[in-house]
Amino acid sequence: TDSESKKPTAVVGGGVEDVYGEDSATEDHFITPWSVSVASGYSLLRDPHHNKGLAFTEKERDAHYLRGLLPPVVVNHDLQVKKMMHNIRQYEVPLQRYQAMMDLQERNERLFYKLLIENIEELLPIVYTPTVGEACQKYGTIFKNPQGLYISLKDKGKVLEILKNWPQKKIQVIVVTDGERILGLGDLGCQGMGIPVGKLSLYTALGGIRPSACLPITIDVGTNNEKMLNDEFYIGLRQRRASGKEYAELMNEFMSAVKQSYGEKVLIQFEDFANHNAFDLLEKYRTTHLVFNDDIQGTASVVLAGLISALKLVGGSLADHKFLFLGAGEAGTGIAELIALEISKQTNAPLEETRKKIWLVDSKGLIVRSRLDSLQHFKKPWAHDHEPVNKFLDAVKSIKPTVLIGSSGAGQTFTKEIVEAMSSFNEKPIILALSNPTSQSECTAEQAYTWSEGRTIFASGSPFAPVEYNGKVYVSGQSNNAYIFPGFGLGLIISGAIRVHDEMLLAASEALAEQVTQEHFDNGLIYPPFTNIRKISAHIAAKVAAKAYELGLASRLPQPENLVAYAESCMYSPKYRNYR
Repeated sequence: TDSESKKPTAVVGGGVEDVYGEDSATEDHFITPWSVSVASGYSLLRDPHHNKGLAFTEKERDAHYLRGLLPPVVVNHDLQVKKMMHNIRQYEVPLQRYQAMMDLQERNERLFYKLLIENIEELLPIVYTPTVGEACQKYGTIFKNPQGLYISLKDKGKVLEILKNWPQKKIQVIVVTDGERILGLGDLGCQGMGIPVGKLSLYTALGGIRPSACLPITIDVGTNNEKMLNDEFYIGLRQRRASGKEYAELMNEFMSAVKQSYGEKVLIQFEDFANHNAFDLLEKYRTTHLVFNDDIQGTASVVLAGLISALKLVGGSLADHKFLFLGAGEAGTGIAELIALEISKQTNAPLEETRKKIWLVDSKGLIVRSRLDSLQHFKKPWAHDHEPVNKFLDAVKSIKPTVLIGSSGAGQTFTKEIVEAMSSFNEKPIILALSNPTSQSECTAEQAYTWSEGRTIFASGSPFAPVEYNGKVYVSGQSNNAYIFPGFGLGLIISGAIRVHDEMLLAASEALAEQVTQEHFDNGLIYPPFTNIRKISAHIAAKVAAKAYELGLASRLPQPENLVAYAESCMYSPKYRNYR
């Protein structure tokens, strides 16, 4: 095809003229669609992987029996994007915009990705948090075409057969959920499928993984959500959640089947599992599979990157700061552990020592040594010597942290008193309100800037609009996992990594922090803007891949000389293919 004969030089700006010379790491076979599966023109128009809508050329319309099936006009890709954006902006309600995007993905895949890449800041909150949360809550009602694979308790013993039903055989990334803890919204059962679907569209748009190499999976073991169980439109099993042996056996069958079907190097990302299962699954499979938990590790990596760059604004090293968390679940303990690892790496102090700079508060108050026996295993490392403190405000006043991190899933918990207390003992308090969606955020950007009299360095999990306070405009960063996981996954894939190591997470954080420029700092930003995200992802991928080679975990040999250029050359571009 035309695209094969002339491979332009790789450019990465996040725009779509980055026509990468695609390599086998994310190969895209140049096939004339009808030679494979498309019988005639009519079905070609209904195949989202190959459909171009009105962009089919005159020559293609003749060659592929499309003449008369389309209006006579031929439009280019850019005009299609302009028209779709115009249409999407007509919808006032974010959920309708989400549905319009999903319909487009089902109709014309390359147009969907071009649209997403070129309008990432506007569309990210639609295809991902916060709108995706509402979509999951209403997934049964808005359900049209099934996306991804559904594996339920009914399928025990048949998981391998189910994987064979999926049309694509070369899978590189699987995002899997059991729907028990969707964002901060709780148990949504089978309707959690919106999350793997949304995450994988970001793997493609931001990390350049081919859409055909991505597989969203929901494992349905029931739900404890009464509302779902009584909803006539609910799409999952109508039973209480299975646990214990029954749950472990289904997960084990799934993990074995994935390895058998797709090999050692398929990345399995666990997403939105409840705390107890999330830690157990990661612990159990990290030595045998390429697994990554975005809630524990992705969140930690992106927050650490924000803290590393925030230090340029407040001064000192990580070891000079004191951290207090509200929320000691997957995100809280995951972030805490990565901060402790990074301090330990910088100062050569043992992990047991560096953990002492970090304090966590859960629903019962400050985690302290006297509570040790009753704590869940993942909270035990954080039980330090201190008298018991029940109220969060008292914990803030007693610990006097320089950094306050919210990962509680509970909205409006950073009250005026708390922000004022933080501002009283810090010139520039660092406040991160990470819970999603927006309704669950610990405080809003406006509250943080107003209550701290404009002194805080603030970032949140879901996006907030810029805030004007005392005549100055404050732009807050979004501590969004989408900065890390797409590039992280790309780095694992291009190096052929077989395991995930904590040092790769540290490498990803450092790579992201390096992308924040002086101009961003001058605006009070601790994260780079999303407009350049594909370039950022390529840099993260290169750093992660380099670490995989250094640790001897990479299987794609020899190591490419320039990993950034190599990462760029592997990224999927949604430019239309020419069909002969």
